[in-house]
Amino acid sequence: MTKNDFIKKVDEKLKLIRIESDYTQDKMAEILGISKKTMVQIEKGRSTLGWSGAVVLCTIFRNSEVLELTFGGHPQDIILTLAFTDYEGKEKTLGGKRWWSNIKEIDKFRVQQNIISGHYRILDDQDRRISSSFDYEYIKKRLQELSEEGEG
Repeated sequence: MTKNDFIKKVDEKLKLIRIESDYTQDKMAEILGISKKTMVQIEKGRSTLGWSGAVVLCTIFRNSEVLELTFGGHPQDIILTLAFTDYEGKEKTLGGKRWWSNIKEIDKFRVQQNIISGHYRILDDQDRRISSSFDYEYIKKRLQELSEEGEG
């Protein structure tokens, strides 16, 4: 997934998120900091939120069921992965029981792949996200490094 793919998906779901939240176009435009005219154009597929607008929408409506179903969980992980290419952080996760499949395990680390977006992440034995990326080769290399650090 690229930033453009992400933006396109968010643009396509804008109206559903607005309806899910029970907002008028006026109110949703105000929340997102755009004009009603722009809001209408995005909903009709004639304009786009762009990267920053898509991130704002996903941040404000992070508990949206529409977003969860679209991205296979909270979109924050995808946003960070796209923004930083290969993201490193130690945020606590739920362990991937719903949107993730286990790919590989070494020592106290495991690699999971999101079943919807396709991106990968490494979790430790306490379900903290160590790294995430769309690049499986990077994830394999990082897993090997983590495993070697544990031995040393």
